[in-house]
Amino acid sequence: MADKPKRPLSAFMLWLNSARESIKRENPGIKVTEVAKRGGELWRAMKGKSEWEAAKAKDDYDRAVKEFEANGGGGGAANGEAKKRAKPAKKPSKKSKKDESDEDDDDESE
Repeated sequence: MADKPKRPLSAFMLWLNSARESIKRENPGIKVTEVAKRGGELWRAMKGKSEWEAAKAKDDYDRAVKEFEANGGGGGAANGEAKKRAKPAKKPSKKSKKDESDEDDDDESE
């Protein structure tokens, strides 16, 4: 599993990595969480995001994953991955006969 390709960074993360130092310079003593928050505000306000598109990185990742799986990778539990358990279906809540008769009585008294 260690050889499986890692997912590429999003356009926002690519931009944030390049803008992080300037955000820190503009706001001395800012916390890490505040850097991310400020970065999000700047990203939302930004118009020309096309230079940060991560389409090529995503294509490269998809190609690498297909190659990895074609070479026998990603076989699930055989490769040490934990098997995901299916969640049991939720059962509808049951009303007791008493609850149903109480509701009927309420409707009649109106």
